[in-house]
Amino acid sequence: MRGELRIHLGAAPGVGKTFAMLGEAHRRLGRGTDVVVGVVETHGRDRTAALLDGLEVVPRRVVQHHGTRLEEMDLDAVLARRPQVALVDELAHTNAPGSRNAKRWQDVQELLDAGIDVISTVNVQHLESLGDVVATITGARQQETVPDDVVRAAEQIEIVDITPEALRRRLAHGNVYAAEKVDAALAHYFRVPNLVALRELALLWIADEVDTALRRYRSEKQVDEIWETRERVVVALTGGRESETVLRRAARIAKRSGGADLMAVHVLRGDGLSGGQVGAADRVRRMAEGVGASFHTVVGESVGDALLDFARGANATQVVLGTSRRSRLARVFDPGIGARVVQESGPIDVHMVTHREAGRALRLPRLRTALPASRQALGWVVALAGPAVATVLGVVLSPWVDLSTDVVLYFLATVLAALAGGLGPALLAALLGGLLLNFFLSPPLYSLVIANPGNVLTVATMLLVGVLVALVVDRAARRAEQAARARAEAALLASFARTVLTRSDPLPRLLDKVRETWALRSVALLERGEDRVWRRVACTGDAGDCARPDQADVDVVVAEGLHLVGTGRTLPAADRRLLEVVGGQALLALRGQRAEAGAADAERRAAANETRGALLSAVGHDLRSPLTSIKAAAGSLRDEHLPLDDADRAELLATVEESADRLTALVDNLLDSSRLAAGAVTPLLAPVGYDEVAATALLGLEGADRVRLEIGEDVPDVLADAGLLDRVVANVVDNALRHGGGSEVVLRASAYADRVELRVVDHGRGVSPRERDALFAAFQRLGDRDAVAGLGLGLSVARGLTAVMDGELTAEDTPGGGLTVVVSLPAAAVVVAS
Repeated sequence: MRGELRIHLGAAPGVGKTFAMLGEAHRRLGRGTDVVVGVVETHGRDRTAALLDGLEVVPRRVVQHHGTRLEEMDLDAVLARRPQVALVDELAHTNAPGSRNAKRWQDVQELLDAGIDVISTVNVQHLESLGDVVATITGARQQETVPDDVVRAAEQIEIVDITPEALRRRLAHGNVYAAEKVDAALAHYFRVPNLVALRELALLWIADEVDTALRRYRSEKQVDEIWETRERVVVALTGGRESETVLRRAARIAKRSGGADLMAVHVLRGDGLSGGQVGAADRVRRMAEGVGASFHTVVGESVGDALLDFARGANATQVVLGTSRRSRLARVFDPGIGARVVQESGPIDVHMVTHREAGRALRLPRLRTALPASRQALGWVVALAGPAVATVLGVVLSPWVDLSTDVVLYFLATVLAALAGGLGPALLAALLGGLLLNFFLSPPLYSLVIANPGNVLTVATMLLVGVLVALVVDRAARRAEQAARARAEAALLASFARTVLTRSDPLPRLLDKVRETWALRSVALLERGEDRVWRRVACTGDAGDCARPDQADVDVVVAEGLHLVGTGRTLPAADRRLLEVVGGQALLALRGQRAEAGAADAERRAAANETRGALLSAVGHDLRSPLTSIKAAAGSLRDEHLPLDDADRAELLATVEESADRLTALVDNLLDSSRLAAGAVTPLLAPVGYDEVAATALLGLEGADRVRLEIGEDVPDVLADAGLLDRVVANVVDNALRHGGGSEVVLRASAYADRVELRVVDHGRGVSPRERDALFAAFQRLGDRDAVAGLGLGLSVARGLTAVMDGELTAEDTPGGGLTVVVSLPAAAVVVAS
C-alpha cells in the first residue's frame, strides 16, 4: 500500500516549517509510531536542532564532487530501515550530481511507493507554477522548484505562517540566518511588501487547492445544494447597451463581498436568440476582462435555466442580472427571465440591476420553440371560445345575416385556433363549430339531425381548412426553429474558428470553450501512438477523467487514432454533429501547432546553418594570420643561412608560441560556438569559487598582469561547471584587456539573494546603450577599426556558456567611464533557505 504524504507549506523562509515538522514527529513518536529522520536541515538554528533529540536520525550519504564534500539523504538506508514515518526536509532540494534521483521529491516518491509515510516541507516560492510571480515580487528567481502536482497529491497540506513583522523580528534576533547575512536579507528579500505578497500567494494557493477538493467532493457525491464556503458572483450579460452598467455593478458587489470570484456569463439560447447584436460575445468578453472577471459562454433552450444551471455548477452564491427591457404590456404575457430566475434560484441571492434600457422595448414576448406550452394553451382556449363567440354572433345577428355568413364566422374561429395552437386546437374548433352550426343555426334548429346534406360538406371543409392551416403553422414554426438553431450553431462555430485562427496556442482554449458550451466536466483530445497506447494531446477540466475513449461519455472520432472525448453527461445527436465539426477545428489547430513547432525547428536549423556559414567565411582571415606567423617564424628558425643570435631565436620562438595560443583560443571558441548552436553543451554543475576560477582563467592571458582580483573569501561558491566557467571568465577578461584601452581590469564578486555576481570592470571607451545587445552577438567587434584580432566570438560564447549553467551575462556602464561585464550564477548553497 502506498504511503501518505504530509507537507508543511511555508509562506516564506524562516516561518517555522521544519520546527512544525519536528513537533509533529515528536507527537507521533509519543503515540508509539516508528519515526525516523531521513534528512532535516537545521541551518544552524539551535532551537530547531534541539528538537532532533530523541528522534532516530538515519546517517547521511557523503558525496565527493570536484573536491567538495556534499551530504545527502541516504535513500537506500531509509528504505532498508522501513519506518512507518520518515521526515524529509526541503522537498524542492536538488540532489548532488551522481545521485539516483536528481530531485529530493523524487526520493520521496520512492519512499511513498515503498509504503512509508513521509512528512516534508516546502516554501511557496519553490512551487513551479509560481516561479515567475515570485521572481517579479522579490527580484530573485528560484532555481530549485517542485512540480505543483507533487504537492497537490499530498493527503495533507498544512500552511505555516506568521506575520511579516514577526518574521522580520525573528530574522533580526538571529533565529533565521547568521548575523552577517541579516542586514542584506532585511534590505532585499525580507522587505515587508515582499513578505505580504508571498503570504497572500500561499493563502490563495492553498485556498484554490481546498476549493478544488471541495468541487471534486461535490461532483463525486452529486451534491446540488449551494455551499456558501466562498462568495462567487455570476453576472448575466446580453451584450446590449445595459451590459456595461450591469457588469460594473456586479464588480462592485464582488469587491464588497471580500474579493469574491466574479464570473461573467453570456447565454446563447438554443433558438439562436443570443440576446444581443452581432459581435456581442466578443464585446462582453472584453468588458469582463476589463474588470477582472472570467468569461463563460453557455448554450441553453431557456436562458434562465441555463444561467441557474451554470450558477449551481459553479457553486455561486449570488447572481446579478439586469431588469427586463420588455414593456409592462409584454410582461403581462411573459414576466421575463429575471422573474423566472428569482422564482427558481433557491438559496442563491439574485440582484436585479436597473438601467436606462429597462421597460423601453415594446415587442411581444419571443417564442422559444415551435409551439411552446403557453401558445398551445392559448390555442385550446381559442378553440373553445371561438366557436362559442361565432354561435352567439350568429344567433344575435340571425335577422340580418344568412347561413353563409355564419359559416364564415366558424371558418374564422377554426383558422384562429390553428394559428394559435396548431393541429389539435384546429380540429377541436372545426368539430365544435360544425356541431354548434348544426344545432343552433341550421334547420331543424336545436337538433343534431343534419337535414341538409350540404352541411356535412361544410363541416368537412372546415376540418380540412383547419388541418391545412395548422400544418402550415407547424411547418413554419419548425423552419423558424431550425433556422434559429442554425444561427446559434454558426455563432458557436465562428467563435471556435476565431479561437483557432487568432490564438498562438489555441487547443487549450478551444477545449475549454467546448467544456463550457456543453457543460461537460472534462474535455480532452486523445491520440493513439504506434504502441497502441492513448496519450493526451490536450485536456481541460478534471485531468483524471481524460484517459481513454471507451471511458468517456462523449466520444467523437476526429481522425484515425485521434478522438475528441468528454465526460460529465451524454449529448443529443444534434450536439454530437456540431461537436464533430469542432473536432475538425481541433485537428486543424493540432496540425497548425505541430507545423509551427516544425517551422521553429527548421528556423533553428537555418540559424545554425547561417552561423556555420558565417564561421566558414570569417575563419579564412582569422586562422590564416596566426598560421602565417607560425610558418614565417618556423621558416626563419630552420634557415641555416640566416644568422640568428639567441635573442632573435627566443623572439621567433615566442612568436610561434603566441600564435599557437591565439590559434588554440580561436579553435576553442569556434568549437564552443558550434556546440552551443547545436544545443550539445551539457554542464556538470558543482560548487565552485569565483576566486579559484579567476586565478585559473588568467593563466596564459596576454596582459594578465593588468588584472587585479578583489574577490573576498566570504563570497559564496556558485553552482557551475568549472571548465565552462573558466572559459567564460577567460573570454570576458580577454575582451576587457583587448578593448579596455590599456587600463587596469578589476574582478569583483558579491552575493545577492540566491545569486552570486562577478563583475569584470575596465575603464576603456565603453559601449553605448544602443550597442549593448549587439555586444554579445557572434562576429561582433564593436568599433574594431584598429585590426584587433579575433572573430568576435568571445562574448557570444561566454553568454551561451553562462546560459546553459542557468546564469546571465550582462553589460553595464563603469562609473567614470568604461564597461563592466557581469557574470551572474546561482549560489551553490541557496542563500534563501527554509
